[in-house]
Amino acid sequence: MKRSVLTRYRVMAYVTAVMLLVLCACMVAKYGFDKGEGLTLAVSQIHGVLFIIYLVFAFDLGSKAKWPFGKLLWVLVSGTIPTAAFFVERKVVREVEPLLTDAPSPLAKA
Repeated sequence: MKRSVLTRYRVMAYVTAVMLLVLCACMVAKYGFDKGEGLTLAVSQIHGVLFIIYLVFAFDLGSKAKWPFGKLLWVLVSGTIPTAAFFVERKVVREVEPLLTDAPSPLAKA
C-alpha cells in the first residue's frame, strides 16, 4: 500500500470533521437563534459532497488494508459523529503506517 492512500484519507478525515463542526454551529445558529439559514444550506451541501469523497477514500484505504467489515463500517460512520473522526483518524494512522511501502516509482529512477 502506498503512503498517498493514507494521506488522502487523513486529509479528508480532518476536512470532513471540521466541516461537520462548522455545520453543527450553523445548525445551532439557524434553529437556536433563527439566523444564517442560507449559510447553513451552503455548508450542509459542501459537507455532503466532502463526506462522499471521505467515504470513497476511507473505503479505498480499508479495502487495501484488508479491514474486517465491522472496522470499515466504524471508520465510515465516524465521519457522521462530531469530533469522532479526529480520534478514529489517529488510530487508523497508527495501525496502517506499518503496512506502508515506500518503494520508489519507476519514474523516480529517471
